Amino acid sequence: MLLDLERGRFLVKLARTAVEEYLRSGVKIEPPPETPPDLYENRGVFVTLKTFPQRELRGCIGYPEPIMPLVLATIDAAISAATRDPRFYPVGIEELPKLLFEVTVLTPPQPIEVPPEELPKAIKVGRDGLIVRCGYASGLLLPQVPVEWGWNEEEFLAQTCVKAGLPPNCWLDPRCQFYKFQGQIFTETDPYGEVVEEKIS
Repeated sequence: MLLDLERGRFLVKLARTAVEEYLRSGVKIEPPPETPPDLYENRGVFVTLKTFPQRELRGCIGYPEPIMPLVLATIDAAISAATRDPRFYPVGIEELPKLLFEVTVLTPPQPIEVPPEELPKAIKVGRDGLIVRCGYASGLLLPQVPVEWGWNEEEFLAQTCVKAGLPPNCWLDPRCQFYKFQGQIFTETDPYGEVVEEKIS
């Protein structure tokens, strides 16, 4: 189910508030009383932090599967993106005026049931995100990532393998299972600014 802009705006502001309060006091906020009831449905979500105006990645963590209410997952993912992304040092409170907050709400992942060589035809850059699971390894890339990097479908598959710590050609290994999902992206246009829904294709 698609969210309207009002709910997207609510989630982005909630993500920023959660990070601000956590960095200031170490407290994880509770959902506010005015939270729309449908935001308590279980949904997958990722929160992405980017520098402004460079738009370089500063943190991104989330829940691929719909295992908890969207409003709670957004709070948790926002705090984790700011403080627990192993690729970056934790965000300092003085950085917040120079960061953009972005929330991507996911559809449930669907297994892609085709022979490996047909995977590029079964996905579409600009529409799908990807998850690979192979043994104990797993990796995920959001739908906006291949568009930002200018990848085609084969490069997208290879980079999802790399994200999982696997060889780029692991997508041709029949033991590796791929899943696709779609995402709805809500982002600030500038820090503390207007929130818009971003179309990626």
